[in-house]
Amino acid sequence: MNSATFESRSLLGRAVLLARLVKIEHSIFALPFAYTGLFLAARGWPGAWTFSLVTLAMVAIRSFAMAVNRLLDLPIDRVNPRTQRRELVTGEVGVLAAWIFTGLCAAVFVAACAGLNPLCLALSPFALVWAGLYSLTKRFTALCHVFLGSVLGLAPLAGWLAVRPSFDMTPLLFALGVTFWVAGFDILYSLQDEEFDREMGLHSIPARFGRAQALTLSTCCHVNTAIFFGLAGLSAGLSAIYFTVYALVAGVLLCEHALIGERDISRVNMAFFTLNGVVAVAVFGGALADLAWG
Repeated sequence: MNSATFESRSLLGRAVLLARLVKIEHSIFALPFAYTGLFLAARGWPGAWTFSLVTLAMVAIRSFAMAVNRLLDLPIDRVNPRTQRRELVTGEVGVLAAWIFTGLCAAVFVAACAGLNPLCLALSPFALVWAGLYSLTKRFTALCHVFLGSVLGLAPLAGWLAVRPSFDMTPLLFALGVTFWVAGFDILYSLQDEEFDREMGLHSIPARFGRAQALTLSTCCHVNTAIFFGLAGLSAGLSAIYFTVYALVAGVLLCEHALIGERDISRVNMAFFTLNGVVAVAVFGGALADLAWG
């Protein structure tokens, strides 16, 4: 297929292809943490307007970041057997269309931030730059996983600032927890490209240190995740309901590492998407339930 095929599709067909391009379903990783910051800052329902704008902003910036990643990685994706069915590689989505979509996502994000408060608007360009830089980090540092984590770590901060335009320890602790959580599962996900990354001169923890050390470092990241999510709950004044769910989240993270071993990474996709989606939703659900009944 080529870009003309994309242009000839219906509006719905184009929207479906663009949603596939940016894996819109992966919004489940960041959106619940934005809601966590949002509801904790408001100590309950933040109002329909704020909730809607935060949702729009988060989906827009995540789609922006993923589209930038797909565009900058296109030469790599064309030669990686694992990624040769991606929409830009096959031509189902044209490069020009992807860049236009990226620009629209950025504009929607800035507009949503403008509707929240002046601080969110002032910080929006920095958030876009930070989100877009991830795609370049694998060219020069194995810490690319931590950088990606820091991008998603902005989610609880963003939700908090939408209601309270000032920095506080609670969203910072949640941000650190999210940073290490994402870094840990991204290390696991990158195990699939260990040899390819070495051959291409790309940087990742598995390519730099090997599978065994990568698994150890991923575990260390998720230990830090548990520590910071616990400290965040204490900082927010949450009680038994949150910490019961917190214990279950720690168990899910443990299961994630039990699924993947040095000799068998066949279940990495299950660990990556299914279990981590549970983690994000559970943390938000625990915080929300605690606010309501704790």
